[in-house]
This record gives sequence, C-alpha cells and structure tokens, in this order.
Amino acid sequence: MAESFYQLLELGTIMSENQPKKRILTGDRPTGLLHLGHYVGSLKNRVKLQEKFDCYFIIADLHVLTTKPEKESILKLRENISQMVIDYLACGIDPQKSVIYLQSAVPAVYQMNLIFQMLISLNRLTGLPSLKEMARNAHMSSESIPYGLVGYPVLQSADILMPRAHLVPVGKDNEAHIELTRDIARRFNMYYGEFFPLPECLLSDVPTLIGTDGQGKMSKSANNAIFLADDAKTVEKKVKGMYTDPNRIRADMPGKVEGNPVFAYHDVFNTDKAEVEDLKSRYREGKVGDVEVKEKLTRALNHFLDPIREKRKYYEQEKGLVDQVIYEGTQKMIEISNETVKEMLSLMGLSGTWKKIAKNAKERMEKQQK
Repeated sequence: MAESFYQLLELGTIMSENQPKKRILTGDRPTGLLHLGHYVGSLKNRVKLQEKFDCYFIIADLHVLTTKPEKESILKLRENISQMVIDYLACGIDPQKSVIYLQSAVPAVYQMNLIFQMLISLNRLTGLPSLKEMARNAHMSSESIPYGLVGYPVLQSADILMPRAHLVPVGKDNEAHIELTRDIARRFNMYYGEFFPLPECLLSDVPTLIGTDGQGKMSKSANNAIFLADDAKTVEKKVKGMYTDPNRIRADMPGKVEGNPVFAYHDVFNTDKAEVEDLKSRYREGKVGDVEVKEKLTRALNHFLDPIREKRKYYEQEKGLVDQVIYEGTQKMIEISNETVKEMLSLMGLSGTWKKIAKNAKERMEKQQK
C-alpha cells in the first residue's frame, strides 16, 4: 500500500479535483543543521508532496527531550529551530502551501499523548527495535532509559493523529512506529467510535545516503555529513577526505565503483550523466585517479548547493521572517488540534462530565448570591 501511494503521487493521480486532499504529517527533531542525507531522504519529496497534499511539517522539539533533557540542550533549541526552518524554506517548502509548526507550543499534543498512553501496552512499546537503538545512540544503559524515551512512539502517534493524517513519509526502519500509531487509532475508534483514519506509510524510493566516511548513513552525530549550509570550501575539504575504494592504492589500478561513496554521490547529485558514466568506466579500468573523480564531485555538489545557499542567505537576512512562518503555522495547528481534542473528549464522554459539573456548580453559586 505504501509503495503504491508513492507511485500514484508521481503520476499525479492520487485524487481528482472533486476529492479533498489527503493529509500528511512529517518533520524533524531540531538537533542541528540539515544535510544532504535529509535532502535526498525527505526534503526533496516534501517539496513535491506539498503540491498535492495538505502537509504538516512538525518541528519536533519535545522529542529532543527524550534523549537530551538537560537545560543546556534545551537552550540550543532556539537557534537549531531557526536554522532548520531556514533549510526547509531554502529547499522549497512553501509556508503558503504547508503548515510548519512548533510541537511544544501546541497544548493539545500533551493531552493526546496522555490519553494515548492508556491505549497501548508497555510490552508493545518495549518490543520496538528502535528503542534499543535510540538508547544506544544516546549512551544509555537499559537501567537508565527514561519513561519519555519508552513512550516516544506514543508522542509520535499524537503528532500524527492530531491533524488526522492519512500518510506519513518514513524510511523502511520506521514502519513499526506507524503500525503502532495505527494500533492506537484502531483502539480509540473501537472504544469510542470511528474518528481517526489509519495512517499509511509513504516510503521514499531513494536509498539512504551513505556518510562521507563510508560507515553507515550520513549523520550529524557521526561527523560524516555535508550540510546544506556548508560553503564551497568546506564542501571541497569534505569531498577530498571522502572514503573511496580502500584496495585501490594507485590511480592506475582498477577500482570498485559499487559501494564507493564518491560514485554514490555522483549518481545522485551530478546532472552530467555522461560524465558520471565516463568516470565509472575509467575508474574500473584504472585510467582515472581519485583526485579527478573528487574534483568533479565537488563541482557537482557546489552547483547543486549554490541556489540553496543563496536562499539561506536571504532568509537569514530577513529579520523576523522565520519566526513569522513558525508563528503562523503554529497558530493554524493550535486551531486544528483544539478541534481534534474537543471531538475526542466528546466521543469519550469526558467533556460531558465537566459540562454537567460546571453547569450544576454555576447554578448553585447563582442561588447563593441571591
């Protein structure tokens, strides 16, 4: 189902003009600058998605607290949030077409998170393979994993179901989280009446971009990333230090193209496909050195990044513009989420209890005043 949705997106046949747009929720934790891996894996697709869907892009600052609750980390969020949104805008995400909002500023997410905690078991949460990986990346032992990290997928479910999203763009490794969200939505609907759609995964057709060190995917924490904000000289330096074929010690030796990060980047970012094929052919034959291959990759990457740099410069100079984008998007989400919670509480019978109590109390106080 997930793959077919993406194919339909590419064909532009997801819905007719008479059908309402489907809703999409995705976003990022504001832990620093975004890199080429983010662009390939998500940002490029988001720019396409906003043309055909109602898109909600979350600045997931509460999720940062699950592994970094210290005040020092929280104080860094302000700048990280601003820089991340600048990256969004520079890559083509349009706040006139999409809602960019700050998670922690939406009160409803706290309410929904609490309610959803009652609809899922601890065994279900601790069985997620991502939990151990996140704890390991945060250098936590099994004894020191906080409650918030165990419940991270529940908060994520609240994010997804708050706008009643139909689709969630994720990597293959996060499908289990969306299935958990479906379980929560299914349980709520079973207890209180049909309300939430069961969100589907929207899988990217782009493989994970390997890091410059050739060791796993590109990551900020692994120090193997080329950032969207990097200047030309920084890109050149990082490309020069890129991992290639370790068995090729001279330029006249045949080299391996498959699994070689330099050629993986050429395939994605070098628009001169004839040049790429020529480089691959000569590399396999031992007729081109790493220096030339990397120089041409540097040129291709800087050609790709130049317009993004120009747009970043513009948004950085327009004082208050990024804050306005976040504010307006968050206000829209507050309105949407308040309506969601209002309907949830009504279905659950919780709002009726309070209304009756309030009505009786007011009537009694009015009589006392007389």
